[in-house]
Amino acid sequence: MTIAPPDNSPVKPARPAMPPWLGVVGLIAVLTVMRMVYAGVMELRTDEAYYWTWSKESALSFLDHPPGIAWMIRFGTAIFGDTSLGVRFSGIVAMLVTQLLLADIVRRVTRDFRAVVFAVLLPEAALYYGLLMAKVAPDTAMIPFATAMLWALVRLHESDNPRWWLAAGLFAGLALLSKFTAVMLAPAVLAFALVPDWRRRWLLSPYPWLAALIAVVVFLPVLIWNAQHDWASFRFQFVRAVADHELSFRTVGDFIGLQFGLVGFVLLPVVLSGVTLTAWRGYRSREPVAILLSTAVLVPFLYFFWKSLTLRVGDTWPMFLWPAGFAATAINLFMLSREGWPDWMVKSSFAWAKVAVISGIAFVVAVFLYYVAAPWNFIGRADPVGGEAGYERVVERARDQLQKTGATWIATTDYRTYAMLRWYFNGSGVPVVQINERGRFQDFRDPGMAVIKDHTGLYVGREPDNRLPLWNLTTAKRQTLERVERGWRGVVMDTYALEKITGWTPDLSPPPDSPLFRWRVLAGTVEVDGATS
Repeated sequence: MTIAPPDNSPVKPARPAMPPWLGVVGLIAVLTVMRMVYAGVMELRTDEAYYWTWSKESALSFLDHPPGIAWMIRFGTAIFGDTSLGVRFSGIVAMLVTQLLLADIVRRVTRDFRAVVFAVLLPEAALYYGLLMAKVAPDTAMIPFATAMLWALVRLHESDNPRWWLAAGLFAGLALLSKFTAVMLAPAVLAFALVPDWRRRWLLSPYPWLAALIAVVVFLPVLIWNAQHDWASFRFQFVRAVADHELSFRTVGDFIGLQFGLVGFVLLPVVLSGVTLTAWRGYRSREPVAILLSTAVLVPFLYFFWKSLTLRVGDTWPMFLWPAGFAATAINLFMLSREGWPDWMVKSSFAWAKVAVISGIAFVVAVFLYYVAAPWNFIGRADPVGGEAGYERVVERARDQLQKTGATWIATTDYRTYAMLRWYFNGSGVPVVQINERGRFQDFRDPGMAVIKDHTGLYVGREPDNRLPLWNLTTAKRQTLERVERGWRGVVMDTYALEKITGWTPDLSPPPDSPLFRWRVLAGTVEVDGATS
């Protein structure tokens, strides 16, 4: 019998397995780059340009919203300049911060890596977060701070260290400094503190009260500005909050349809079922984190549903509540098996969650490609992005008329046109002013009255705004110059009138009872579309 000689050839070391988290990080990195491309190549929407104008001012607050979004835009433009990416960069950062906070919340509750993966991928599968967080709005600023408040309270529950109340108060104040609707998370915080068995402890502790004081102190810029301006922001929001109209199935359908579109056709039912089970679990066993997360979703969602019975709910209004829903859904998936639920239900829940993630991310990528690479317009004038695109043509004709007429300034009569013209004429030395709704521009700097007073102006207005009765209140002489169509991918979205203005200098600080001061009122309530949402 022969014995084979020993094999002395060098042994190739086994290739180390790729860490499971590396693929997730890589996917998120790719999707983040996608959002940055979208942010850089898509022209600003009107409300984004409007908030950008705020970032150029030193006002403590604004009529429509608190100043948080203006500060975040200023942060982005300090890095990338006055570019689309600069304006939107803070939204990209906000998305990543929100994902990190959700990951840590779920990790601390479940101690399961797979749950963490779901927590960071569920937002990526929702159109609003996976792509449109690159579109800045007050909600973009509020979402990471609201999530951070929930995270601080989860840390409080985990560590039993009452000082986490102070962090929660800080984040709550920052959320309010971004958008007033952050107050709708208050029921969740109250339920977290009062429903579990520890309620007596926190009622007698100074920490929750100190947290509330911290939130108020952080919110002081808004309170000071409003005290100086007859509480204008609160009156502006209060009118819409108490607006009452006839029952409308259309507005209900719009609300539900928007949630399916912005959260996900599969993901929305998955999240709502996960939140419902989390609420049942939390209130049955008085478990603080389950109570906190589920209430943070259900109370605002039911409120908006109720308002949608008679009022159009803005597309971004409910977006602050879904991150808590993503955390609750990820946690619920891994609690089902631990609590002994039937195997078929556990397997079905995981299957639907996987379908939601895969189909949702595919949908987000498809929408990205449609807007960035496709040449078609499948939605017509109803397209939410194309409906606010194509201002280059209007700007081109306005530049030409400025040269022909010798006009030194531009007038508008709606904040959308004002915002876009100010964006495109930034740095040109041509002042752009909205001559009406001056309540929107309190504490704004002088736009350049030296080149406005007694000089020829150019009016640029969307038809039929050029025929507003307010012109009868002025001494302006207007001469029609031309009509310009604004379009996107072959579809005309709006027509604009360009007119020469002589014999009048606008009053940019009219008294509060002047029609030129008051913001527009439609159908018995304040206009709620676009930036006023």
